[in-house]
Amino acid sequence: MPERPRAVFAMTAENVPRIFPPEVLSRLRDAVDIDPALVVERAEDFTDPRVRPVLAGAEVLITGWGCPRIDAAVLDAAPALRTILHAAGSVKGFVTPAVWERDITVCTAADANALPVAEYTLAMILLAGKDVLGRRERLRAERNHPGWGLVPGIGNHGRRVGVIGASRIGRRVIDLLRPFDLRVSLTDPYVDEAGAAALGVPLLPLDDLLRASDIVTVHAPDTPETHRLLGRRELALMPDGAVLINTARGALVDHDALTGELRAGRLSAILDVTDPEPLPADSPLLDLPNAFVTPHLAGSQGNEVARLGLAVTEEAERLAAGTPLAHALDRAVLERTA
Repeated sequence: MPERPRAVFAMTAENVPRIFPPEVLSRLRDAVDIDPALVVERAEDFTDPRVRPVLAGAEVLITGWGCPRIDAAVLDAAPALRTILHAAGSVKGFVTPAVWERDITVCTAADANALPVAEYTLAMILLAGKDVLGRRERLRAERNHPGWGLVPGIGNHGRRVGVIGASRIGRRVIDLLRPFDLRVSLTDPYVDEAGAAALGVPLLPLDDLLRASDIVTVHAPDTPETHRLLGRRELALMPDGAVLINTARGALVDHDALTGELRAGRLSAILDVTDPEPLPADSPLLDLPNAFVTPHLAGSQGNEVARLGLAVTEEAERLAAGTPLAHALDRAVLERTA
């Protein structure tokens, strides 16, 4: 591979300057030969007369949100392609089996994108432990300060937190929770006792974790096996007053069952993802005082997206230097991850 491999952007064009601000783009261009004005946004762009000659010699495809599907026809037009560097998390929406069949290496910025989600989750766990959101709703409704007396039942000393899924984000959450006086446990069918011990947390079956947690935070992937992972039976196992946090995917939770628990006042929920997404305007989840819904903003937003571009740039530098890539995906593992 030449010192500066030829590369092409494939994503929504407006995202290029967001993900690659000037200082990051300059560093990327030192590593690869790329034209930031040439961006593939739609499948038909791969056959555009301006794109085809460049694509024919491209060894690297730098992808992001909005990337068209990379199928056999695209790969036929890019015979030199050896690496896809994805400046976002999941590649399942555009990487087809043809990519793996041609032994093309796929890397992502999923680790970089995991950090803001884990930070959001940490913040929500600590706020939930103090019942900040519930107390705010009560103050808004009653318009009466309750005074300065101690509030029983709240606080983060010894609060029990259950983490569902030792994904990139789940592991980051566990790591971020270490400095706090919380009791953290994990459930994940792909982690054994030794793996959990390495993370410094006990491993529990899902039902036991639900029964034993004041706060449950969901970080499992959306797969056929995890669809409605938390249904009516599972939610009923959670203790009265428990809080469910979901920053994974809405389909992991039965929203009808959750709404029933919220209406009964037994549970509270913090949801950054929903099913469907977005919620219809008349969804009760938007009105219930014990449901705190945010519009899928836990992942990289604003100035955080430059971290994704930096992660891809660092990978491009490794590629140009001929050193091992840090974030190459394993197709077998991909089947059970996001």
